[in-house]
Amino acid sequence: MKTLRDYIHEIPDFPAPGILFRDITGILDSGAGFSLCCSDLADSLKGIDFDLVAGVESRGFIFGAPLAERFRKPFIPVRKKGKLPRKTISETYSLEYGEATIEMHEDAVKPGQKVVMVDDLLATGGTMAAACKLVERLGGQIAKILFVVELEGFGARGPGGNLAGRPVTTLLRYPGK
Repeated sequence: MKTLRDYIHEIPDFPAPGILFRDITGILDSGAGFSLCCSDLADSLKGIDFDLVAGVESRGFIFGAPLAERFRKPFIPVRKKGKLPRKTISETYSLEYGEATIEMHEDAVKPGQKVVMVDDLLATGGTMAAACKLVERLGGQIAKILFVVELEGFGARGPGGNLAGRPVTTLLRYPGK
């Protein structure tokens, strides 16, 4: 029987020499792999009380939407700036070489609602930290943060990391970057 790790392809020297890229499309291009991943994400929510699921563009949509459907909860897209049609709130965060801005509709979360946040990959955690700030600015609470893969070498959950002290669960953890 295959495990979730069996669906991850390791691509050496991508996108640059010396990097071992963990490619999750092996999960996506297999019905069995995608089903296993979605089931594992759902299992990680046992005992968690939540009202909404938020997915961070773009692969957070792939994994977040099936979770929302499975639990019969609304799904909130967290998008890059300028992609949402209604009035939004935004959060700008630092990248390695610059800045990026994400947005959500200003009526996406009501005060007191508990939100599960979803994305495919945890590296530095900067994007997810910005998405959590959006939820909290609207009065929401972060119930859980889910990732399929975590690259531990970036220290996102460690002391001083972007997600330090947050309720993070990852399905697969890899040492290094």
